[in-house]
Amino acid sequence: MAEVKNKKKVTETPLMKQYNEIKGKHPDALLLFRVGDFYETFGSDAVRASQILGIVLTKRANGSASEVELAGFPHHSLDTYLPKLVRAGLRVAICDQLEDPKATKTIVKRGVTELVTPGVTMNDEVLHHASNNFLAGVFVEKDRAGVAFLDISTGEFLVAEGGLNYVSKVLEGFAPSEVLFLKSQRKLFTSTFGDQYVTFPLDDWVFTKDFARDILLRQFETSSFKGFGVEEQELGIIAAGACLHYVAETQHDKTGHITSLARIDEQQYVWLDRFTIRNLELFHAPHPDATSFLEVIDRTLTPMGSRTLRKWVALPLKDIKAIQERLDVVEACISHEHMSDVLREEIRKVGDLERLISKVAAARVSPRELRQLLRSLQALEPIRQVCMDAPHPDMQKMAASINDCSEVIGSIATTLVDDPPALLHKGKVIREGISPELDELRSISGSGKEHLLNIQQREMERTGIPSLKVAFNNVFGYYLEVTNAHKAKVPDSWIRKQTLVNAERYITEELKTYEEKILGAEEKIQALEARLFNELVLQLADHVKIIQQNAAVIARLDCLLSFAAIAKRRNYTKPLVDESQVIDIKGGRHPVIESLLPPGESYIANDVYLDSAEQQIMVITGPNMAGKSALLRQTALIVLMAQIGSYVPATQAGLGIIDKIFTRVGASDNISSGESTFMVEMNETASILNNLSPRSLVLLDEIGRGTSTYDGISIAWAITEYLHENKTAQPKTLFATHYHELNDMAAQFPRIRNFNVSVREVNNKVVFLRKLAPGGTAHSFGIHVARMAGMPRQVVQRADEMLKELEKSHRHDKVETSPTRKAKHTPPSADDIQLSFFQLDDPVLEQIRDEILDLDVNTLTPVEALLKLNEIKKVVGGK
Repeated sequence: MAEVKNKKKVTETPLMKQYNEIKGKHPDALLLFRVGDFYETFGSDAVRASQILGIVLTKRANGSASEVELAGFPHHSLDTYLPKLVRAGLRVAICDQLEDPKATKTIVKRGVTELVTPGVTMNDEVLHHASNNFLAGVFVEKDRAGVAFLDISTGEFLVAEGGLNYVSKVLEGFAPSEVLFLKSQRKLFTSTFGDQYVTFPLDDWVFTKDFARDILLRQFETSSFKGFGVEEQELGIIAAGACLHYVAETQHDKTGHITSLARIDEQQYVWLDRFTIRNLELFHAPHPDATSFLEVIDRTLTPMGSRTLRKWVALPLKDIKAIQERLDVVEACISHEHMSDVLREEIRKVGDLERLISKVAAARVSPRELRQLLRSLQALEPIRQVCMDAPHPDMQKMAASINDCSEVIGSIATTLVDDPPALLHKGKVIREGISPELDELRSISGSGKEHLLNIQQREMERTGIPSLKVAFNNVFGYYLEVTNAHKAKVPDSWIRKQTLVNAERYITEELKTYEEKILGAEEKIQALEARLFNELVLQLADHVKIIQQNAAVIARLDCLLSFAAIAKRRNYTKPLVDESQVIDIKGGRHPVIESLLPPGESYIANDVYLDSAEQQIMVITGPNMAGKSALLRQTALIVLMAQIGSYVPATQAGLGIIDKIFTRVGASDNISSGESTFMVEMNETASILNNLSPRSLVLLDEIGRGTSTYDGISIAWAITEYLHENKTAQPKTLFATHYHELNDMAAQFPRIRNFNVSVREVNNKVVFLRKLAPGGTAHSFGIHVARMAGMPRQVVQRADEMLKELEKSHRHDKVETSPTRKAKHTPPSADDIQLSFFQLDDPVLEQIRDEILDLDVNTLTPVEALLKLNEIKKVVGGK
């Protein structure tokens, strides 16, 4: 029986035992296990890796009667495969050999040297140069939340706190690569912020006030947060502490470049909710071939500039003085073309200062990257001089903020060779004259070839062996090789080491002594170069904060030069931003659509005027494809561009400061969440109506389209009336609609005006003029659009016949308008647009009527209304 039990018992190989022990410490990560010249994955990790990377999945033995899946790739291909794993949302633990296999007779020691996650990496192949790689932490408490953003590749650390809607908006704008949250808040996080983020839960003790304060104050070496302006943001501090803890847990222990915590102040920036960010396509276009707003306006030359511009777009300013400062610098750059050209040429030489100096602080910088840092710092002085001589005081301030970093430049230039290798162990990194010991060792190593030739020549003459040669291999070092024809001439003092088919190999005491000297010199050279290089890196780490400040100045200047470049190229104009309640845009254009027009084709510009006293709401009618949506979007983008300090695509623009931009543009189903078009539409609209302010800009497109026509008209009317009659906030509004009944509102409400996007019917064909004109329109041209879309002819003809029949029927059956129809604030009566369905003899409909009549609409909340609507839906047989 004992024998049978032993046969059934499965034993692990020593390698797999070591693997399983290390994997057990990182169960949530895919483990890349270094074995010789390969990184291997095993078990379920191997299955996932093979699917993501497209590498072969095999099996290997794991002791007796056991097999395990295996997939691997050469270690030198790590930079190729690692980004693919991380971009797939995986956490990757890199397990390396911690000792030379030659130095041990047992299994090689191994350990995880780095844990790379979507939000925590300094790998250039994983990072995108034009955008930050933020790790976010979110902590929710009741109806408020704190959020922190940490980019360890740049050292940026930001914190914010506010209502759940605000934090959701900030998350959307900053687009973190990974989000940390409390394990016990998993369902709450998903229901509040969505499931579009790569997330990782942490234990509850991480999200505590005392732990967060302790870890952050130790990082910043301060006694409080007062210097950062975040003392009162307790929830945000807790989220920030979780981020810093997670960085330490992923083996990133050198964080000297994370030197401060900056506050995202809700009061300083324009509110752009997540629907607006998506609807305006600020950062991402809905289709792979489409172009986003950021792609159009980004003409920056440095990675820092690109990342800064993205933050500016996510956080437009509300401070008129700060906006004006940016606009004035852009104006100076446009007016002084030669100055701008020189600045752009010099800025082009600046590399990614933020990420380079972060690598220095983390001791992950290569010799070649240090040389790149040197070139970037050398380009600062010409930039400083040009800004110092600039005609604008704000540019002179920027010049004063640039530190020449002469000490850093001197240290790198005198220590490193001009063209160092990418990797330190490749050698020839440190200049001659830095270390006498290094120079001597190099002399010994460098004269090796000449000395070997001397030995070879001397022994040939002494032994009379003309074919004698000296060579080297890894098995027994330097040796003398003699062909069989001359082996009788070999002296007795030579020691035979290897016999070949046509020759024999020997070693001598002289060769062994020389070998020890040469190989010893090479090892000492490598160790000495590494020590001198690390000393240099340590010395440069003292200058991290200064170089980060330089990077911030260059990034700001780069963005403003980008604004000037695109303004000149696209013929943009300087907006007048003030405290008024007016939006007055003359000749406005859509920046993205205009940039995509074929050469020679002009964008049809339009005027938009909104104010709080006379023309608060513009109701815009017109058929699909006429340009209503483009007009709405371009108005929002012009406002946004002005408030980030950019010139705008218009001939003239006077803009009273806007504090919130809301959009409900286009129908978008959220099928994956089980939400219909109408539910999505109502959620977005509810978010707008519940967060209005007097300085809001609201853009509504086709509200009510997701339900029946009459419901849609009623909802659209009620929303428009609410926006007009709201006592606390009467936002400037553009409302594009198919519902021509809304044109009647202009007669009843003093601040509503009707406009239409002009079309012309020529020979029974519709021509879209895309020009905004006063007055409403009563024709949708839907059948014309169907014809243009290629609808089968018989379908179009039948639709035309049905339209004429319906119009005829409507004229005959229409009930005369009642006197109350003319009263102010009265929507079209049911008799105007349909027969009441309660007139039908149906007990179910009568039951619904009774339930509705029993409702007190004055006390009904939106949620209760939705629940009641759901009950009614079930009564009529809906699911």
